[in-house]
Amino acid sequence: MTSEVRVQRDGNTASFSPYVCAGDFVFVSGQASVEDGVIVPGTFAEEMHRSIENVRRILGETGLRLSDVVKVGAYVDDPADVPEFNRLYREYFGQPLPARTTLTGCLGGLIKFEIDVVAYAGE
Repeated sequence: MTSEVRVQRDGNTASFSPYVCAGDFVFVSGQASVEDGVIVPGTFAEEMHRSIENVRRILGETGLRLSDVVKVGAYVDDPADVPEFNRLYREYFGQPLPARTTLTGCLGGLIKFEIDVVAYAGE
């Protein structure tokens, strides 16, 4: 398990681990278009790319890759971005595609995209 991260927004502090290892599984906390704790706004594609690169970096710390992901939770702020999300998603995740849940209209306009994943480290 990695060290805990504390994020403050609007006077509230949220504490979480970027990832947690449990048996053969690695659970990666929600990743957004953030660098050094600061939101980096951009187009939907730019924010999605940065979010997934954050996931890729975290998985790399555990010796895993995006191809080891078995479950994706995706959060798309604007439902109109879902077709672009689906197109870009296939550029990052190959066959067999991970199981996936996608929620829309849930990010409050602060960011355009967020993703959390579960990866399998077994054989």
